[in-house]
Amino acid sequence: AALIAQEGVNKRVRFAPGHSSTVVKNAVVRGTRDRYVVGAKTGQTMTVSIRALEHNAVFSIAQPGGKYLPRATEESDATKWSGKLPVSGDYVIEVGGTRGNANYSLTIAIK
Repeated sequence: AALIAQEGVNKRVRFAPGHSSTVVKNAVVRGTRDRYVVGAKTGQTMTVSIRALEHNAVFSIAQPGGKYLPRATEESDATKWSGKLPVSGDYVIEVGGTRGNANYSLTIAIK
């Protein structure tokens, strides 16, 4: 039997009309990362938080061009982040598990 590599989610996040935040509920499989792409403008404030039942989900945020935001790098194990965005474009929020599979609730707000 051939082994099939698990692919994580790769999804563009859109806010409902009139709303500036959304909650994404999902589960990330061990060894994969779920990617959420969200468009934003320079100077807007983005707030991201994640909750997992077993406290085993973290995220990183890459700005357009791939550079990670301070305190939201792959090594940060971030569960909460808020800050003014340095450039306009697509930001990528990557969710991963710290141990095993992780069921999570990711909140993204941009104002």
